[in-house]
Amino acid sequence: MLLSSYERMIALRYLLPGKGERFIVVVAGFSLGAVMLGVAALIIVMSVMNGFRAELFEKIVDLNGHAVVKGTRGGLDDWRDWVRQARAIPGVTSAIPMVEKPLMSSYNGRVEGVLVHGMQVADLRANKTIAGKVVAGSLEGIVPGASRIAIGTGLAESLGAQVGSEITVVDLAGVVVTSDTMPRYISYTVAAIFETGVYDYDKTYVVMPMQDAQTLLRAGDKVSFIEIQTSDAERVGQILAPLKAKVGQRAVILDWRQMNTQLFQALAVERVAMFTVLCIIILVATFNIASSLIMLVRAKSRDIAVLRTMGATPGAILRIFMTVGTTIGILGIFAGTLLGALFLFYRQPIVDFLSFMFGQNRLSPSIRSLMELPSKPDPIEIAAIILITLLMTFLATLYPSFKAANTDPVQVLRYN
Repeated sequence: MLLSSYERMIALRYLLPGKGERFIVVVAGFSLGAVMLGVAALIIVMSVMNGFRAELFEKIVDLNGHAVVKGTRGGLDDWRDWVRQARAIPGVTSAIPMVEKPLMSSYNGRVEGVLVHGMQVADLRANKTIAGKVVAGSLEGIVPGASRIAIGTGLAESLGAQVGSEITVVDLAGVVVTSDTMPRYISYTVAAIFETGVYDYDKTYVVMPMQDAQTLLRAGDKVSFIEIQTSDAERVGQILAPLKAKVGQRAVILDWRQMNTQLFQALAVERVAMFTVLCIIILVATFNIASSLIMLVRAKSRDIAVLRTMGATPGAILRIFMTVGTTIGILGIFAGTLLGALFLFYRQPIVDFLSFMFGQNRLSPSIRSLMELPSKPDPIEIAAIILITLLMTFLATLYPSFKAANTDPVQVLRYN
């Protein structure tokens, strides 16, 4: 919108407080503040939601793979052949056999449910989510037959265990003695404690060599599933299509979407809901801009009439008031973007401060899964937020501006 020098001067004059116009300025200030808060809230919430999804996806995929091959009859006994076929498929980066089963554990009278996770030692040490997050002890001593395990920090805290502690894993299925089933109690030494950052994993995972897990579960040479990583998580279905054609009725292939459908669908629905609600806040702010402009037009009706008699066209008056309203919106957008960026940069200290002030963790990992508040700003998403706010602001200026442009100078000057 190109303005002449006098139009810019008048628009600037109307943006600054004048005698008897402070109420209009206060309303305009509230409008600017509302736009700022709405834009900041949208940027913060969408970035945090993106961060939650990215963090959960990364950690879940690192532990569970992009897809798994599960046997339909309680495990895979010919897993070596499946691993060989999977690794031969273009786009598959790894195929790792796993043994997994939920059991119970106890230490010093404390009992907790655990998920026994057995994997080959080479695969365990190459897993960056576990091997790269060891906070105590070492994985070096975890070898087949050594009765050594690694546990999550949450489980260690619940049991009161530490490196060197000897915890008991309980298999309730046990062994049959006469007509009764007796639980099996097997002791393991904690060699390492890790923290993946996902609360549910750190609270339940017990990691051991695959051979020890097979012995514990009396699985023979069977594995529970084969974890597959691909070069592109979004194309996992296409990449594994050749393998799906071979499995037949003996196994089933589940990708990361199917294994975590409810979680990622809930995150998607929550993102849309939050975006909609926060857009309504911006819409309310633009209504405030419209109301402040309407009051400004009424207060400046005599000025408008004088400008018209001096030769100002309706288009010039229209541009002046649209510039005033749009400037308020642009200032609010700039301030909101800056506020959102500052909050995201200092998000964890802010969360820690709020937790300290309220005496409790406002983002409990038992509810939110992750230990820290994540963030992943999306430049395209931020640009869309700015454009949507600009569009709403522009539309809010149309009615007051047209009202000002259609002011009849004769009528105004006659009665004023």
